[in-house]
Amino acid sequence: MTDEQKHKLLETIRSELQKVDAEIVRLEETTKPIAPENAIGRVSRMDAIGNKMINDQVLATTRTRKMQLETALTQSDAPDFGLCLGCMMPISIDRFLAIPEATLCVRCASR
Repeated sequence: MTDEQKHKLLETIRSELQKVDAEIVRLEETTKPIAPENAIGRVSRMDAIGNKMINDQVLATTRTRKMQLETALTQSDAPDFGLCLGCMMPISIDRFLAIPEATLCVRCASR
């Protein structure tokens, strides 16, 4: 990975972190408990509870992605940064730009 590619990747990671942070704030708002005193009707309440459960899962996934992005950012100065954890070959820059938190090359990830 060239210095220019690494710089572009770090910019992408920082940009993705900002997006993920904004998404976490939005999801935290949608996963607040539904107060029983809200008169929304039984069926609507069931829908709201179902939507909350889905949003809870999306929030957990988004928080995991944030941790992965932060890890990628902190490990960017490591000598093995950009190498696949499976085969130790370089991960392509195109894969990194699509999935900045990638730790496996396409070949290893598809196994």
